[in-house]
Amino acid sequence: MTDIRPLVPEDREDWLPLWRAYLEFYEHELSSELTELTFARLADPEFAAWGAMARDAGGRAIGFVNWLTHPSTWALGTYCYLEDLFVAPDVRGSGTGRALIDTVATWAREHDCAQVYWLTAESNATARGLYDRVADRTGFIHYAIEFGELAAVGRGSVCEHALDRCTLAREVGLIPRASSSVGRASDF
Repeated sequence: MTDIRPLVPEDREDWLPLWRAYLEFYEHELSSELTELTFARLADPEFAAWGAMARDAGGRAIGFVNWLTHPSTWALGTYCYLEDLFVAPDVRGSGTGRALIDTVATWAREHDCAQVYWLTAESNATARGLYDRVADRTGFIHYAIEFGELAAVGRGSVCEHALDRCTLAREVGLIPRASSSVGRASDF
C-alpha cells in the first residue's frame, strides 16, 4: 500500500535522491543551491507551493509530487499547476503516479481550484500513457522565454539571495502566505 503525506523538512534525505533521479530523467542539471531552495520552499508552511511524498508499505520513499496555484483570467477559481511528478522506476505501473495525481486533484477540488494541469515531455511515453487515462490532452504547445540566471540554473548567489528576497517579499506582502482559501498540504 502506498502512503502519501505532505512533504516536511524531515523528508529531505529521502526526497533528494528522487529529485536527482527526476532531474537526470529529464537530462537537466540544477545547482545544489537551487535544489536546496526548492526543497526549502516546498517544506515551508508559509510558502505558496506544496509537495507530497509517496512511501511504500516499508516506509521507503518511492515518489513525489509538487504543485502550486495561480490566478486565471479564464476561470473564477485559481488554477493548480502540477509542476513535478516522479515515481521510482522500480515501482512504475504500481498505481503510485496515479495516486500522486489524485492527491493533487483532491487537494485542488477542496481548495476551489478550477483545474489541475501539467506538462510532460513528448518523449515520456510511459507517463503519457497514465496521463491520457486520467486527464484530457489539451492540444496546446508549450513555449518559454528564459531570463538568464533567474531561469532554472541557479548559478552563483542567485539562489542565496532568493531565500532572502522571498522572506522580504513575504514580510511586505508581495508573496502570499498560505491562506485559508488556498490551504496547506497538511490539509489533505
